[in-house]
Amino acid sequence: MSSTPSTVERAFEAALYADSDAALDTGASLLASDPASDAELARRGEEFIEGAWRRGWQPADVVRIVRRELDDTHVRLVSALILDESRRNERNEQARGPRWTAQLEELTAEAAEAAGPSGTSGASGRKASPRTDRFSYATAVLGLYRLLLRLPSIEPLDVDAPKRAAGAPKDSRMLTRIRALLAKAEATGFPEEAEALSAKAQELMARHSIDEALLAARTHAKDAPGACRIGVDPPYETAKAVLLDAVSGANRCRAVWNEALGFSTVVGFEPDLEAVELLYTSLLVQATAAMTKAEAAQRAGGRKRTKSFRQSFLAAYAHRTGDRLAEAAEGQVAVGEGELLPVLAARDVAVADETERMFPATVTTRLRGVNDAAGWEEGAAAADRAQVRARPPLR
Repeated sequence: MSSTPSTVERAFEAALYADSDAALDTGASLLASDPASDAELARRGEEFIEGAWRRGWQPADVVRIVRRELDDTHVRLVSALILDESRRNERNEQARGPRWTAQLEELTAEAAEAAGPSGTSGASGRKASPRTDRFSYATAVLGLYRLLLRLPSIEPLDVDAPKRAAGAPKDSRMLTRIRALLAKAEATGFPEEAEALSAKAQELMARHSIDEALLAARTHAKDAPGACRIGVDPPYETAKAVLLDAVSGANRCRAVWNEALGFSTVVGFEPDLEAVELLYTSLLVQATAAMTKAEAAQRAGGRKRTKSFRQSFLAAYAHRTGDRLAEAAEGQVAVGEGELLPVLAARDVAVADETERMFPATVTTRLRGVNDAAGWEEGAAAADRAQVRARPPLR
């Protein structure tokens, strides 16, 4: 028995499998003329979201790629779809691990802030605003679905790994303190104060990570490395990826950059992944602030701001930071306690094995466009001023 295709099916046939604006307009016109199609349109959107999960994506990954490829309207739409899907599949959300839950909580907070006191309406998160006509709304939805439909498969992350880590609950008070210290370091205009604050934050990171590693070894916990994805956004994403790689290496993790999709996958044990996320974010803020200040000095001297200056600045910052982190990491191992050294060695092997399992074929990427001597010198000097000291010697 044959049946007449629904409005949504006809709109999809017209818009989702072609790249032209005309095709999108045709599909949007069909949907705009049929208000009864809204429920099916929202349901199909959640199916696309579930398809993204099956292909290895997580909530933050999807929002990141939508923000990278489309605009804020599409970000709001996809956030609403993700949250609707999570509410309908609450049991699955509980099994997906703490990182997944944290991503949903962040989306919930962002959605509440964007909606304001009036809130939202509609299963697909359409804002209750008379300024949004049906055609514009349908065009945005179809543009989003077109992107979701074409998301490639990526390496799935082991959501169970964080739950196996060390057997002790995450010390949220310590992490809150670390974040507060780094926030103060980023905000202060005094280099000495920033260094002291960042040094204390790194000390707390090290203490947390080492305590977790030793506890797991002593209790014979089924500890295993996991992975997380960290956005590496343009511009100058190659230099940023190098910086993230340096921070990862200093914290006993491995980073693999996916240039096309705008993120790096960092593999490591959970406390170390937390340290990488916090330190990389802080150093990137410090680097951007230092670059802005250096550019201002260059302009005051009569030189125009250039792309090559910024690229060279960030490349030097990443390179010099990597050198300092490597030196600090080597010094830490040299003075480590006898009990700790074999534990760390075993973890290094486990991280390397997990990285090889997830990424059996990788290539090396070289920095390009680094040809501004002034930018390089300023970036290296900024890296020397930044606090990137790895874990302090153990006593």
